Amino acid sequence: MSGAAADNRYTLATALAALGVVFGDIGTSPLYAFREALDDVGGAGATEMAVLGLMSLIFWSLILIVTIKYLMFVMRADNDGEGGVLALTALLLRSSGGHRSARSALFLVGVFGTALLYGDGIITPAISVLASVEGLDVAVPGLANYVVPLAVAILTGLFLVQRRGTAALGSIFGPAMLVWFGALTLLGLIHIADDPSVFRAVSPAYGIGFLADQPRIGFVALGAIFLVVTGSEALYADMGHFGKRPIRLAWSAVVLPALVINYFGQGAMVLADPTTADNPFYRMAPSWAVVPLVVLATVATVIASQALISGAFSITTQAIQLGLLPRMRIDHTSTREYGQVYIGVVNYGLFFAAVALVVGFGSSQGLAAAYGIAVTMTMVITAVLLAAVMAWRWQWPRWRIALVVGVFLLADLAFFGANIIKIRDGGWVPLAVGLVVAGVMLVWQRERNAMQAAVARREPTLERFIGSLSAHPQLRVKGTAVYLVRQPALTPAALIANLRHNEVLHERVLVVTVQISTAPTVLPARRVTWHEMGEGFHSIVLHYGFDDRVDVPHDLANFTQVDFAFDDEEATYFLGTDVVEVRGRGWRRLPTAFFARLHRNTWSPARYFGLPPEQVVEFGGVVEL
Repeated sequence: MSGAAADNRYTLATALAALGVVFGDIGTSPLYAFREALDDVGGAGATEMAVLGLMSLIFWSLILIVTIKYLMFVMRADNDGEGGVLALTALLLRSSGGHRSARSALFLVGVFGTALLYGDGIITPAISVLASVEGLDVAVPGLANYVVPLAVAILTGLFLVQRRGTAALGSIFGPAMLVWFGALTLLGLIHIADDPSVFRAVSPAYGIGFLADQPRIGFVALGAIFLVVTGSEALYADMGHFGKRPIRLAWSAVVLPALVINYFGQGAMVLADPTTADNPFYRMAPSWAVVPLVVLATVATVIASQALISGAFSITTQAIQLGLLPRMRIDHTSTREYGQVYIGVVNYGLFFAAVALVVGFGSSQGLAAAYGIAVTMTMVITAVLLAAVMAWRWQWPRWRIALVVGVFLLADLAFFGANIIKIRDGGWVPLAVGLVVAGVMLVWQRERNAMQAAVARREPTLERFIGSLSAHPQLRVKGTAVYLVRQPALTPAALIANLRHNEVLHERVLVVTVQISTAPTVLPARRVTWHEMGEGFHSIVLHYGFDDRVDVPHDLANFTQVDFAFDDEEATYFLGTDVVEVRGRGWRRLPTAFFARLHRNTWSPARYFGLPPEQVVEFGGVVEL
């Protein structure tokens, strides 16, 4: 097989896999998006021009937001191949452009955009699963009372299996979603025959005319029309897993045609029979096919939900690496793929929140009001960060940035404005989640920096300590001691405590610092920076990207350097565990007290750094903040 043929085969296989991860959210929007928009313009009483206007706005939203904004422009702003709001924020932190105040402001914006994705991770499983099982009410009206309990049962099963990982399920995600998109296409083609003139809506004149003739109703409808492009952020966030070319291929060859045909089929059916407006998606299927369609839709929504849950795990891992969240227990569910992780705290937090939404709102129609605001705000934030990338890294002229990003922001802000009016109807939910998570991130980062500064003031420099050994020799014992420190220039607190209590030093002392880069990965060849300091001391810095797995013993053992050999089985690892004490009281000290509680409950550093527990010695200390 030639190289080109092999590349093409790999691209096709990756594009199929991307169908099951990247496009699950946007691919299940036909379940409810057109129904919600139609309800805003009168439901069964909607006029022909209103239906055609909605079709036109749906079509051009898919083209402008997904095809042009994300696939053509945003995906170009990759951080060494990685995408997503957090990766984009880290990319800007690596840039040399911009004033310090502008960089700080964009950092805050990026943190808030990242936090909003947790709201999306809560709402997507709830609304998608609810919308899929609501088809039972179409097949058998008497089953309406079982929709919520069934949705809760499906969500319970979905979150319970997370601990086992998704490697086995991942192989069927792509083919299952291919069947789903095939079903969307088939249903759409069948009903386009009801009124083929629906394709007039491809002209943007119908959408513009609808907004001009009925501005108030059209503005409200934009909040529902936006539902057709939810999931666009996933195209960018999952770029590092699949690459640009397979994602673009899957969108243009499968997803976009299937969505357009299905939405236009729903529109044609409603034009021919307005009574189908109550649930146009399931009304497209013949009565005998509704139950099988419900099953297929449930599978599709579970896959869509899985992608959002896995995304939340990935975002949390990156945030921990970048110092935005405390260490949590991270279980790697695959020996081959580092990205497949499970974080119990996040999993059960999402589960209880999603179940609460299902029970509290009771229907996908009720949840639709809560869905759009978090995603629209994230899209606005992405556009703002993209403008900074264009200016600082691509060196585009201002007029060009204003032209391109201005068009994107015009659409994003219109959708945001249409959703902001729904805050009282449920839009406050993702906003509250985003504010809470962003607050935790910012408090953790600020207080963590304050703690490191307090430690730096307390500890002597390592160079000074080593220099004192010639004047004050210490008893040395055989073996290698590894001291993990946050700041390589300082003498480890655990070393001073060990010397004070045991009055000995090991013959070889490694002072190891783990540094996380704003790049997603660091090549193994650049992993280690080593410096011999004399008196048996070695200063070592291990460099990782925010997507890399931290494994200190493994990387020390694989470091090949003349006069340096490391045997991880005979080494002893020393850690300094600080207890934070809060000075003073009052409401201004609440963030510090909150940080102290979080710090006390962080996951063991020995486990986080991959250290063998039987070779770890910990010394405690106190830091006053």
